[in-house]
Amino acid sequence: MRPRSAALAWLTLALAAGCRPAPHPASRDDGWDGFVDRFLEAHFAANPGFAVYQGRHESDGKLPDWSEPGLAREVARLRAAHDSAIAWDTTGLDAPRRLQRRYLIAVLEGQLFWLDEAKWPWKNPAWYADNLDPNVYIARPYAEPSVRARALTLWARAVPRAAEQIKANLRLPLPKPYVAIGRIRFGGLVGFLRNDAPKAFAEVADSGVRASLDSALEGAAEAMQQLDSWFASQQKTAVDSFAMGPDLFARMLRATDRVDVPLDRLEAIGRADLERNLAALKEACAAFAPGQALRACAGKANALKPSGPTVDAARLQLDSLAAFVRTKDLVTVPGTEKAEVRESPPYQRWNFAYIDPPGPYDKGLPSVYYVAPPDPSWSKQERHDYLPGRANLEFTSVHEVWPGHFVQFLHSNRSADKFGAVFVTYAFAEGWAHYTEEMMWEAGLGNGSPEVHIGQLQNALLRDARYLSAIGMHTRGMTQAESERLFRDDALQDAATARQQATRGAFDPEYLNYTLGKLMIRQLRADWTTSHGGRAGWKAFHDQFLSYGGPPVPLVREAMLGPSAGAALR
Repeated sequence: MRPRSAALAWLTLALAAGCRPAPHPASRDDGWDGFVDRFLEAHFAANPGFAVYQGRHESDGKLPDWSEPGLAREVARLRAAHDSAIAWDTTGLDAPRRLQRRYLIAVLEGQLFWLDEAKWPWKNPAWYADNLDPNVYIARPYAEPSVRARALTLWARAVPRAAEQIKANLRLPLPKPYVAIGRIRFGGLVGFLRNDAPKAFAEVADSGVRASLDSALEGAAEAMQQLDSWFASQQKTAVDSFAMGPDLFARMLRATDRVDVPLDRLEAIGRADLERNLAALKEACAAFAPGQALRACAGKANALKPSGPTVDAARLQLDSLAAFVRTKDLVTVPGTEKAEVRESPPYQRWNFAYIDPPGPYDKGLPSVYYVAPPDPSWSKQERHDYLPGRANLEFTSVHEVWPGHFVQFLHSNRSADKFGAVFVTYAFAEGWAHYTEEMMWEAGLGNGSPEVHIGQLQNALLRDARYLSAIGMHTRGMTQAESERLFRDDALQDAATARQQATRGAFDPEYLNYTLGKLMIRQLRADWTTSHGGRAGWKAFHDQFLSYGGPPVPLVREAMLGPSAGAALR
């Protein structure tokens, strides 16, 4: 690896860029380990919102510098770290550190891709949204409410400056779906900051703390109201074009997930998975709804709604899913943390479900599995259809909790590699969660029930349509309307979901990673278990796969099978 002088040269550049790393007791001074420690500290300093979500609460209340000079400094910091890692002399590094170096380089190239090549801060309002999510201070009980109230006060006071930087950076005219997501993510914060956030701290005894919080939240809400109005004013001139183009899309896959497959072949692989799942659906429907078309069969399954509110139904599913995972001994479940279920806050209702796990520096805290209600502006029929059937919801719960993201983050947060605990790549995370849906069906969830199988397949078809829409909209000239039809006609989704997902594909071209990651993991499992016990080796495979934290899946493949492992996707 790299000599100490090179690491110090990089650190000097980082300090000159204004990203002074905070001291941390775990920091090591020498060699590669010290370099990684210093990188993490500098990264947390430059990205305080990210640091807070990882559990580094010395950054509470801070937001990044999104000015033009601030973004330029961040590009320079990342590029200096990347160049140093590339140049590091790997002689004498053991296998885990060689993997960690490639992992770090991949993360840096992914971040540089979005910042410096795709120019996302100047194009896509969604790039900013996670840092402007106050829910970490509200829903995560990492400290007493008064402590979190003070942190949220600082955050809220920083919001108006951030909102002005966002408006200054975004280049006009914006694509229509980018305007739409801007209004959801930022406009949706207005009522939340004025109503929900203050209520969450009503128990704080210190009236001065509450008064300061209320004043700061009102200022932040007003800034978000103005930002939402600004996005609304862009609707008149918004354009239909948003495609990345085939060259940039292919570079995205290489930079972010180390996938280098010709787009024609990539598309054919996704189409084959769609056809595989449709064939399985036909077989399940022959038993569940004999003689009915697939659309009618899917509608029949979707009509079997859970009893009671969706949040309550999802909560009830978790205990039985946890018992199934443990009884079948599918994966080690480290720790005793819980997953709670709540309704999504309004600014996060651009997708049906997500989970918010604590970071690796927060210990013993619950994850929160969020599900979104239908948009009240939709028709009564659309609102009814949007709520999933009970089997469909069960596999959403599989994906988000047992044994999907919740179990995955129980592992990654305990990784001996702190870098791996902090940086989990898109295809690794979403690929694992989507992989677990089909794996649970294969392991016997539902005892062969065709209704349960249809629930699993509805989720698989949704992700296949994402895969094909991402490629289609960003490289093939597919329109949003054509993407909607793909979701409705090929993936058999309801109208509201189809519209929502087509919009998401415009601003989230990486959402092909659900199916892409799943297929790479399935291929890796097939290859690894050939010499590790076949079906009996699944638990060992799952535990080893999750032990790496969250590198690009092709790197995990090489670590598990060796450098001659062959293609990750075929």
